[in-house]
Amino acid sequence: MPRTADAPPGSPGTSAGAEAVLAGLDEEQRTAASEVTGPVCILAGAGTGKTRTITHRIAYGVHTGAFVPEQVLAVTFTARAAGELRTRLAALGVGGVQARTFHAAAMRQLRYFAPRVLGGPLPPLVENKLRVVASAATRNRLTTDRTSLRDLASEIEWAKTTLATPEDYPARAAAAGREPPFDAETVARVYASYESAKQRDGALDFEDLLLVTAFALEEHPDVARQVRGQYRHFVVDEYQDVNPLQQRLLDAWLGGRADVCVVGDPNQTIYSFTGADPDHLLGFADRYPDAAVVKLERDYRSTPQVVALANKLIGQAPPRRGLPGLRLLGQRPEGPAPRFFEHPDEPTEAAAVAQACRALVEAGMPASEIAVLFRINAQSQVYESALADAGVPYVLKGGERFFERPEVREAVVLLRGAAAGGSDPGALVPTVRDVLASTGWVEHRPPAGGAARDRWQSLAALVDLAVDLVAEDPTTDLPRFVAHLAERADAQHAPTVQGVTLASMHAAKGLEWDAVFVVGLVDGVLPIAQSLSRPEAVEEERRLLYVAVTRAREQLTLSWSLVRNPGAKRARPRSRFLDGLVPGSTPTAPPPQRKAKKTKVVLEGEAAEIFERLRAWRSSTAQAASVPAYVVFSDATLQAIAESKPTSVRELSGLPGVGARKLEMYAEDVLATVSG
Repeated sequence: MPRTADAPPGSPGTSAGAEAVLAGLDEEQRTAASEVTGPVCILAGAGTGKTRTITHRIAYGVHTGAFVPEQVLAVTFTARAAGELRTRLAALGVGGVQARTFHAAAMRQLRYFAPRVLGGPLPPLVENKLRVVASAATRNRLTTDRTSLRDLASEIEWAKTTLATPEDYPARAAAAGREPPFDAETVARVYASYESAKQRDGALDFEDLLLVTAFALEEHPDVARQVRGQYRHFVVDEYQDVNPLQQRLLDAWLGGRADVCVVGDPNQTIYSFTGADPDHLLGFADRYPDAAVVKLERDYRSTPQVVALANKLIGQAPPRRGLPGLRLLGQRPEGPAPRFFEHPDEPTEAAAVAQACRALVEAGMPASEIAVLFRINAQSQVYESALADAGVPYVLKGGERFFERPEVREAVVLLRGAAAGGSDPGALVPTVRDVLASTGWVEHRPPAGGAARDRWQSLAALVDLAVDLVAEDPTTDLPRFVAHLAERADAQHAPTVQGVTLASMHAAKGLEWDAVFVVGLVDGVLPIAQSLSRPEAVEEERRLLYVAVTRAREQLTLSWSLVRNPGAKRARPRSRFLDGLVPGSTPTAPPPQRKAKKTKVVLEGEAAEIFERLRAWRSSTAQAASVPAYVVFSDATLQAIAESKPTSVRELSGLPGVGARKLEMYAEDVLATVSG
């Protein structure tokens, strides 16, 4: 962006503005933010300021003229994260950048191009996947309950995100060590019926949004030219969680270009069960040998004591291939040492945690700054009861979304109606209190517990939000408050509800609290029993505990109980991950790591010769086009070509991985290479 003669200092396009963006960053953050030409890989450890770094990188690119804001697409995994990016960029004086989830970005593009790609408007989205799965299961004469239907839906989602078709699902599931709710062949039949039902209804699911958008870019050159002309710079947050379907869409957006910045933490790879593939992050430098790799290791979230425990925990994991490891460096003042407690049974453990939470609240710590984290949701019930008995308010994360709660919807409607009549600046908080009082809500008089207490806390959170907004801007009035609520609802950015957070370790990712209790740490729960037969799955469980530990800013307590119920005889061993962490214990020696076997293409005779000729042709073609080899054709596609020995464009077009665009570009060369 050229600098204008009358541009004020610090405005976009000025050198002063660019330097101002970098001010306040630490050395590593500054290095990462200054790398505005891709490919760039930012390895950002827990609490190291990754969101700050990538927003300042985008702003720096805009201020230096390297980026045009409207040509930047930043993709995230949650609407809340996308909203946070937009808010921070606005604070840096940068507007126009598209910050969206993968699905939101795909929907926006597909809605525009649907008439051209699909011959009509964007089809309706499947609103209730369980209903369609249930219908597919019934057609296959399966008896299911709600739990098995959810498991079937999750298995179909895994298959689609890993690009597995119904035909190859059984083999892919076996290779991945999946444990489906029914035998793999049955799941494959339900999957096929599910796809048929969607096609019959003319509908798409959320995975289809990504798949069809990628197809549109891969097979429609005019669409690809328009999208790639619009978006020239890409940022991908939480890259360790990208699945093959998302990577395919990213590749389609890039179109062989390399102006991409990915941000991730290999130590926080905890979603492989949903299809996430950390190899995309771990292999980034292999894929882009000229990539700039920057490590962020200064932890501004946790005390040195918490950081030391986290480093010790993850340091006992076997080394992983690819990118360099991360070792956090605590930047906060000293704090208390993490505490470890063994209890005779789960109710006793829960009661001890509840009393500790009560003591913290009575000492002045807000209940919202305390969390109890567990491996599986079924563990929450005993802690809900214990906290209720101790008179400590709590919030169960992962339950109903805040803005979808009946009392919140009612309150927003009433506030919107009041705003239509106008509002005096400076009277926001009293006005909000008056409106909520009309629903029966009484400030400073929370009910004793149960659903009534939850309802009171939800409405209290709206008042607290109004107080916070007025503190930031005393002129905020009711119409602006209502507009702010609408923005938060769109981004699923719930206000803070005053209560101890109960959450699974997965749900806690991306969050932080002053005090964290990590509970139920026994073998068979963490690591979960299903993972024990696969070393790589056990290591993912270790990373899950690492995520839980690094949620704590100041106080960290880890606990376990010997039996589930009082009076039970058989003792459970504490989690193996605590060996070497609990004072006086020694680390468990990791099992010997077998070298990973590289997947080989096994061909014989003429097919093997054709395959090698195709590889040589692909290499020279990719080099001439300055793109990675896989952009031309994957090994799997070359194998299919070598095995089938096509002699015509028609025969070639029927092979997997050979679309219309690639036929247009490569058919003549491929057929000539096959024929020798």
